[in-house]
Amino acid sequence: MIPEELIKRIRQIQIYTSRAVDASFAGQYESVFKGRGMQFDEVREYMPGDEIRTIDWNVTARTGRPFIKRFVEEREMTVLFAVDLSASGEFGTVSKLKNELAAEFCAVLAFAAAKNNDKVGLLIFTDRVELFIPPKKGSRHILRLIRELLGFTMPKRRTNIPLALDYIARVVRKRATVFLVSDFIETDFKKPLSLLNKRHDVIAVPVRDRVEIAMPAVGLIEVQDAETGQIMLVDTSSKRFRAQYGDHSSRRFSELKNTLRSINVDLIPIATDKPYINDLIQFFHMRHRRH
Repeated sequence: MIPEELIKRIRQIQIYTSRAVDASFAGQYESVFKGRGMQFDEVREYMPGDEIRTIDWNVTARTGRPFIKRFVEEREMTVLFAVDLSASGEFGTVSKLKNELAAEFCAVLAFAAAKNNDKVGLLIFTDRVELFIPPKKGSRHILRLIRELLGFTMPKRRTNIPLALDYIARVVRKRATVFLVSDFIETDFKKPLSLLNKRHDVIAVPVRDRVEIAMPAVGLIEVQDAETGQIMLVDTSSKRFRAQYGDHSSRRFSELKNTLRSINVDLIPIATDKPYINDLIQFFHMRHRRH
């Protein structure tokens, strides 16, 4: 039995994301995420102007007349959301938690994929693989993915990104577009991500809260690391502390961007204090220009 509150949240996200997809980027999604190859369509008789290299020599030899192979772009693609729902995602100081933002972001793209008749799958991970739903088509399947994302509960766990990447490499055989959604607290993932990106099109989605970017001056506060349980007392009224905090945050994010750039992995940074639709549209424009 699904709790009524969860049903309400799923319905709200369904309404919001459906409108966002229709109004903002359904066409852009289709133009950017094209099929990843060509598939055989038919053999037909050669006509003047056809490419000689497309001639099917076997059929030509059997019939005594030149025939060519015709190929069409393979439109159907596979989308996989690999979502980090470890304890550090249960944080947010604006309108939603990071994990809620991650779920909503995935829902928007999942509905766009469904409108494009693509297969969509889901991997939820922490420091272990919590749930894997193989890629399938259909709106009911999409709603199940959203329900699993929103309703996921677990003991406080840490993050293991390499484990999730290795799992994807083992179970997803057909080339896919993989959205890796995480706050990227862990940093030791460059090698497995680089290997996975050679077989699939991996896009990193860093999820952040504004307090993780810049600490406000709110006096003496107690902060706790959600994944380790470590507690610290900090004086946020100190300009020196806030400056060091901001520098550290900026440096870590720059390191993440540099790591991703070095292995040709694109990123879509999203934050709990601003709409992510603009970030998605900007990403689509960037991909479209590159293609």
